[in-house]
Amino acid sequence: MAADYPDIDIAPFIDHALLTPTATPEQVEQWCEEADRFHFAAVCLHPTYVKQAAELLHGKNPKVCAVIGFPTGATTSAVKLYEAQEAVENGATELDVVLNLGWLKAGKTEAVHREIAEICEETGQPVKVILETNLLTEAEKRMAAELAMEAGAAFLKTSTGWNGGATVADVQLLKEIARERVGIKASGGIRTVNQAIELILAGATRLGTSRGIDLIRQRDNLEKVE
Repeated sequence: MAADYPDIDIAPFIDHALLTPTATPEQVEQWCEEADRFHFAAVCLHPTYVKQAAELLHGKNPKVCAVIGFPTGATTSAVKLYEAQEAVENGATELDVVLNLGWLKAGKTEAVHREIAEICEETGQPVKVILETNLLTEAEKRMAAELAMEAGAAFLKTSTGWNGGATVADVQLLKEIARERVGIKASGGIRTVNQAIELILAGATRLGTSRGIDLIRQRDNLEKVE
């Protein structure tokens, strides 16, 4: 698969994710250095490390992305808003916000919309709304995507990675719904360069993965074989 698409440079698609509960400041430094060296789109971190990452990447190209309401999306709207505002104050330039799945399934669409809209409006930064597609029916995926876009989301993101990862089918569905109005971030379980290429071809404009370096090495090895 990847060998058939030598012109696709996967590095600019990658959000270099460090979202384990045991992440350390030393790892944050490593992730930021790698993101800069390999020209990744962003580093994606817990809010506690945003300030450190913003200092390390000051004046450099990779964006600093903070996850909000991660990984369940079940914190209150006020907490999510404060978490997002503080992350931006600390230097976050993108926010990955987990949708309130319980509200969505209960039909509380106005509350879902309002929560996302407040974060978009109050922070002024690009928001990627995490839909957690593996836990939704197709109808719920469509509803969640439309609500997120109406509320001002800049991206639709498939998953946190905690309940299964991105699939080609879900990326294709989100692309169909989005009709190029917003970006599509595929996240979770992206372990091979072939997966990465398949997701990009399906419509992903970002790839969330902790294995960005592995993907680059796999790609380099393919080029050496050729």
